[in-house]
Amino acid sequence: MTCDLTQTTLHGYSDGELDAVRAAEFEHHLEQCSECRILLAETRALGSRLRQNDLYQRSSDEFRQRLEKQLGLARPEVQAQFQSQRPTRTGSLRWLLVPAFALATVAIIAVIARFPVQQRVVASATASELIDAHVRSLQPGHLTDVLSTDQHTVKPWFDGKLDFIPPVSDFTAQGFPLVGGRLDVLNEHSVAALVYGRRKHMINLFVWPARQGEASVYGWGSREGYNWGMWQAGDMNFCLVSDAGQADLRQLQQLIHP
Repeated sequence: MTCDLTQTTLHGYSDGELDAVRAAEFEHHLEQCSECRILLAETRALGSRLRQNDLYQRSSDEFRQRLEKQLGLARPEVQAQFQSQRPTRTGSLRWLLVPAFALATVAIIAVIARFPVQQRVVASATASELIDAHVRSLQPGHLTDVLSTDQHTVKPWFDGKLDFIPPVSDFTAQGFPLVGGRLDVLNEHSVAALVYGRRKHMINLFVWPARQGEASVYGWGSREGYNWGMWQAGDMNFCLVSDAGQADLRQLQQLIHP
């Protein structure tokens, strides 16, 4: 028998796209369904291989020249070479074009599709680590290293503690008062964590530089009752994590980067 949830819920759970209630229900289901546990492990393993392996394969010079010829882009000397090989029947040329364009289309789609999948997998894994950091920060005495609502106090505090200076702003007038800041860790690198309030909720804004060779991160989701949003602006990465609503996080993002 095939479990219905393997198609309707598993991939959303793996990508961190379920709300807190549905995620909790599916985690309870995993305890009883070996099929879903196996497929979830395989899905995560596939994501790991996508991050580690380069799936790009260069086409041969002959194929590239044929494609350029058919598109009218080839150099004159290349066109002359293939002119002598032109089929005598129109039907032969048509059947030559069909597989060539089909192969080119598949190759282009594969290259384009690869990056959103890889980007989503990287963002989800990064968000998972930052959610853990957010939960740790909620323990007594761990939320801030510098407690201040003054951005001119919080921003200079990071000077000398990081190899970058995070942008710091106070949005008290818009309903997101600055609470303070602290140092945290992501992938064994120090990052800045700015803390904002939203009614009775705490929001962590993690900031770190985009490092050369790393995949760009972007995405929104939820896991274990916590919402997250991640994006890149300039040469910096940003991630909001909180049990506040997704709409609140998007509103704060718009304030940070209008």
